[in-house]
Amino acid sequence: MSLHTHGTAEPHLREVAEDVHAYVQPDGGWCLNNAGLITSGDRPALIDTAATEARAGALRRAVSAVSPRAPRFVVNTHPHGDHTFGNRFFADEAVIVSHEATRAEMDLAGLHLTGLWPEVCWGDVSVELPSLTYRDRLTLHLGDTPAELMHLGTAHTRNDTVVWLPRQRVLFAGDVVMSGATPFCLTGSVAGSLAVIERLRALDPETVVSGHGPVGGPEILDESAGYLRYVQRLAAEGTAAGLTPLQTAREAGAGPYAHLLDSERLVPNLHRAYAEAAGAEPGHWLDIEELFAEMVAYHGGLPACAA
Repeated sequence: MSLHTHGTAEPHLREVAEDVHAYVQPDGGWCLNNAGLITSGDRPALIDTAATEARAGALRRAVSAVSPRAPRFVVNTHPHGDHTFGNRFFADEAVIVSHEATRAEMDLAGLHLTGLWPEVCWGDVSVELPSLTYRDRLTLHLGDTPAELMHLGTAHTRNDTVVWLPRQRVLFAGDVVMSGATPFCLTGSVAGSLAVIERLRALDPETVVSGHGPVGGPEILDESAGYLRYVQRLAAEGTAAGLTPLQTAREAGAGPYAHLLDSERLVPNLHRAYAEAAGAEPGHWLDIEELFAEMVAYHGGLPACAA
């Protein structure tokens, strides 16, 4: 089957540094995530999988085209199904690795994502839980390439993993930052994301592979941070004016970040910013179903998912 999305290019694997590839699924919108491949050592490591059976199959074929052996490790950067539902298609030969809370959240969420977009052809996906978990840091030694798995705080979720390759200066940031797409803090934190982005900037990466969108450099960190500060400013103005997050989003309109995909994420992001301005801790519980429903109302319907 074709995996064309909105008239854009096919998914593709591109080498971004020695022994390091990014698997990019244009256009990077809802459920069209990126993955990564590290080919140093006798067997590769894969960072994230894909949302559907067909997309996981395409990822497998791309991996096999550059590596004669199946991945030894699959790292899940966070629990969301677009990054994890393809685990089962690698699990027979790979150890699946994640933060300990990612595993717990995957187990709790199950296949909930498939119910949000029932028209998507998900295929025979399932929840394949990680068998190796860590709490703060874990280093995988892949030939002469150390891959540093780090949990740096609440950002996109409460349990994000970033993968840092110091030898190649490549950062796989997961959904902590987005490239050409709107950051999303539905279950995470606006302030926490900004704090984590500063820690990522301190690594001084040359190449940044975000969870969605084109590969770039540190400017991806800058744009995500700029957007999140904009959300905080809107939240302060909306609070002062006595507006709800949804009203504030409607008043703001397209704004300076209209060029980013999936702008409807502004609504749940504003809910987070409002709560944090009132003293809530990063990742504080909010009614996720209510936030998602408000986002749909703001958008005028369920956002399109081209998975």
